[in-house]
Amino acid sequence: MQCALDEAMDAFEEDEVPVGAVVVSNGRIIGRGHNRTRMLNDVTAHAEMQAITAAANHLGAKYLTDCTLYVTLEPCVMCAGAIAWAQVSRLVYAASDPKKGYQLIKQPLLHPKTEVVKGVMEAESAAMLKEFFERKR
Repeated sequence: MQCALDEAMDAFEEDEVPVGAVVVSNGRIIGRGHNRTRMLNDVTAHAEMQAITAAANHLGAKYLTDCTLYVTLEPCVMCAGAIAWAQVSRLVYAASDPKKGYQLIKQPLLHPKTEVVKGVMEAESAAMLKEFFERKR
């Protein structure tokens, strides 16, 4: 999760919403990303999407079975769909997103076999997000 937080800090420094993600396979990072929606003028350029694409390119495959996605904020519905389609085996996220997180939708959005772990380094992620939005006000 620390590497995902490092990615979030990169987003923070680029004046993007500070969310970072990494995909790990066999103990190695094979994909990383952070929000780039402003830089790329692309509403789909979320950290998870960047990391999933990088990992799929690394593996030369569209499925990320036996991979773990670490992300600093609960994925949105769009990203949850991508996580499901990629068949990510494990999702680990730091802070919950009560406004736009995928869990707002009562239907299961993730692949049925995806294991979910919540709250890892939650305080650090939440503090970075809070600071970012306080600076915007």
